[in-house]
Amino acid sequence: MAQYVLLFIEQEGWKAQPKEAKGEGYAAISKWWEDLSKKGIIKGGEELQPMHTATTVRRVNGSMKVTEGPFIESKEHVGGFGMIEVPDLDAAIAVAKSWPGGDVEVRPIVVH
Repeated sequence: MAQYVLLFIEQEGWKAQPKEAKGEGYAAISKWWEDLSKKGIIKGGEELQPMHTATTVRRVNGSMKVTEGPFIESKEHVGGFGMIEVPDLDAAIAVAKSWPGGDVEVRPIVVH
């Protein structure tokens, strides 16, 4: 079995939606998560705090520097992630296509 990380791209305007609409979205996501967990496909993952809460640590001239904010500025950003275990990339893509929340980046996990 292969392992993949699904990076869930937060949809523009998601935070501005009415509470009821967000509740419906979270309900669909919870059902999706529960169904795949019962099948043993989901191995872990979480929703992430908003991008403005990020702290970046980067090497500058041999020293590690800490700055507030995300590594890069972008219109799109990762709102959460899920780790899955499936037979192959086609199966990972099928899982990503079933995500009820929007766009998903599928990345294989390196096995050493």
